[in-house]
Amino acid sequence: MRSSQRCGREEIPDDVVPAPLGPTEVKTPIRVFLLALWIDRGGDDVSHRKFTGKDRRMLGTLLLVQIFASLKCAAVSLALIYYVKFLYSAEAGAPREAPEYRYGIVQRLPLPILLQTSMSLLREAEKCLANQGSHAALNALITTLHQSGQWLERVRDADARRTRGTPKSEVDGRLVAVKDNICTRDLPTTCASNALNKFVSPFNATVVQQLEDAGAIVAGKANLDEFGMGSHSIHSSFGPVRSSRRGHDAENLSAGGSSGGSAVAVATAQCYAALGTDTGGSVRLPAAYTGTVGFKPSYGLISRWGVVAYANSLDTVGVLGRDVASVRHVFGVVNKHDSRDPTNLSPSSRSRIDSHLRMPALASRANSPLRIGVPLEYNISELSSSARHAWSRSLAYLRRQGHSIQTVSLPTTKLALSAYYVLAPAEASSNLAKYDGVRYGSRPEAPDGNASSESYLYAKTRGEGLGSEVKRRILLGAFSLSADAMDNYFIQAQRVRRLVQHDFNAAFRACQPLISSQMGTMSESADAGVDVLICPTAPSSPPCISSLIGPDATSSPLEAYTNDVFTVPASLAGLPAISVPVTTESAGDAEDGDLAGIQIIGQYGDDELVLKVAELLEGRHL
Repeated sequence: MRSSQRCGREEIPDDVVPAPLGPTEVKTPIRVFLLALWIDRGGDDVSHRKFTGKDRRMLGTLLLVQIFASLKCAAVSLALIYYVKFLYSAEAGAPREAPEYRYGIVQRLPLPILLQTSMSLLREAEKCLANQGSHAALNALITTLHQSGQWLERVRDADARRTRGTPKSEVDGRLVAVKDNICTRDLPTTCASNALNKFVSPFNATVVQQLEDAGAIVAGKANLDEFGMGSHSIHSSFGPVRSSRRGHDAENLSAGGSSGGSAVAVATAQCYAALGTDTGGSVRLPAAYTGTVGFKPSYGLISRWGVVAYANSLDTVGVLGRDVASVRHVFGVVNKHDSRDPTNLSPSSRSRIDSHLRMPALASRANSPLRIGVPLEYNISELSSSARHAWSRSLAYLRRQGHSIQTVSLPTTKLALSAYYVLAPAEASSNLAKYDGVRYGSRPEAPDGNASSESYLYAKTRGEGLGSEVKRRILLGAFSLSADAMDNYFIQAQRVRRLVQHDFNAAFRACQPLISSQMGTMSESADAGVDVLICPTAPSSPPCISSLIGPDATSSPLEAYTNDVFTVPASLAGLPAISVPVTTESAGDAEDGDLAGIQIIGQYGDDELVLKVAELLEGRHL
């Protein structure tokens, strides 16, 4: 039980009571603001909160002192002024309902935004640009924001809107990196391939346009594995992405793939957040390797219009950030219907999902302990000790918080990786057939200077323009779609995919909301079903770049494929999944912890619950 003190008629927890006032007390403005914020919300509907004249006079005096003690913190001062105006706006002793204009200061903006100065966005943008220069050797960004006055004006405008309490969104004025397979009108979109060298799209992808409409600024285009095909971001025409973590400063580590550039840009504060694409784990694996948060939403929630396709039935735009809050902010902007993308969920489908999640048995999860599932098949012998340790510590922490832990079986998991590497290359071989030198990208010249020979043009363009890994997957996909292999490989892989989806549906308490026969019902195993699944994101720690490429390379392509063993099943089922970094005490030194990515998987459409569980684990030193 937390003790409390009296303030007028309100009970105030001790942890939000401000320290004794003093102009040199740095933390006091924040504590005072928390006090006012607590009274404002109080866990109740703020529109029905009432305050007596005594409450207003006491808090008003407190806040006035703090305004003069923290003039440098303009946004906080502005917020406090609004509170003082409210506190003194009624006659003494007369209860007064909370006025509507306070919502612009308190409810619409999260606390971290209010605690920043009016110039914080500009300083943050300048710091991001400085980090882009100082971390250029990591090769995270292919193209960067130019040192022009245009972005400065946009940041200043965003600052002004935040000062007025009318920002466009939580990402207004923030720098967001965009993976280089997502089209941008002002920067080249190369997919890290010579086949699209210097290609500039005539339009923005829907997700880019949504971000710009919300006030965000494209910080640059992030490096990746060519056309998104890879697990380490080493198959790029611009060179590999490199990562470096504590204890490995002398080594260049793998950043994961294929969204390694996006992950490293976020990890090194070259941007506020980043967009990536996740086909079989391409957002979550880099997040695990770089200590960032990587979120793959349910398939179809985010528009793919303007995203260069790898495998249409699997591709999902994902978000990377340094914390769950930044990921949530970006996701909130891009999680909208787009009629131009036929795979994007329609408003009616979104309404069905919302109605399903409002069922009493599911809605009650917000205020009750969750059922956490542990997939038995994910406990493989190849799992590293650090990943296993982080997994067990995370489960132990959640159990201490009152959530129940139970094992579940996903028997088709052992077939998922093989099915994925049949289906994804098959779709890729079809999607990449268009890169022939006629419509897109660079076009080589014939020896005599005449490029009129079509057969020569196609062969030369694809031979020189596409990298070895892309060629490998195109050949694999073409074989899977051949008449001799179609039944034995492609059709069988599709059947495995359905079995994977069935395994997940049987494990979760909630049913798949878009299946007509299950709409508005609970799973047959609802009493034993779980709300989310928790497992490692990657089976091992990031390897050194030197072991992957170069004369000392010891890793084979097959070993790279197995890095997706924990991420592919959720992709095949189209489920929401997120990787969050957790730190566990190493055996030798409790201060120097091991960092590992923990993956949280939810039922289709249960993205909000996945983010909620991620918030429980993020930043924990276990």
